[in-house]
Amino acid sequence: MKNVTIIHYISVPMEKVLKLLFIYNTNSGSRNAILDSLHKVFSPQTYDCKLCDITFGLVLENKTWKRFRKESRHEMVFLHKDEFAKRYKSKFGHKFTFPIVLTEGENGLEVLISAQEINELKTVQALMRLVNNRTE
Repeated sequence: MKNVTIIHYISVPMEKVLKLLFIYNTNSGSRNAILDSLHKVFSPQTYDCKLCDITFGLVLENKTWKRFRKESRHEMVFLHKDEFAKRYKSKFGHKFTFPIVLTEGENGLEVLISAQEINELKTVQALMRLVNNRTE
C-alpha cells in the first residue's frame, strides 16, 4: 500500500499575513544561476524548480509576474533554498519540499502553495490566481 501525505492548505485573511515567502528549489549564487539557465535550455523536462520556470525566463523576470509582484499589497520575499535554511534556522528543523510558497504570520510559517501544486502549474497566470485566491 502506498503512503499518502495529507497537507492542510490554508486560506489566509489579509490582516493575518505578515509576508509571503517564495522559496525556489535551487541554491543562490551566480554560478548556480548560470547552471540553472543552462539546465532550462538543454533539459527543461528535468529542471527541478517550476517556480523559477514560471516566474523567470532564462535570465529576466517574467514581465507579467513582475507587474503582479510590484502591484501586490502583500509583502513578498523570494529566497533560494539555501537562503531559506540560513534565515529560518529552527531547532525543530523545517521539513518542506521545494519549491514552496509559505506565509509568515501570527502562527509562524504555514504552507500556502505546496511543491506539488506549484509543479502542476502551467502558467504565471495560474500562479497569480492561486496566490490571490488563498490570500483574499
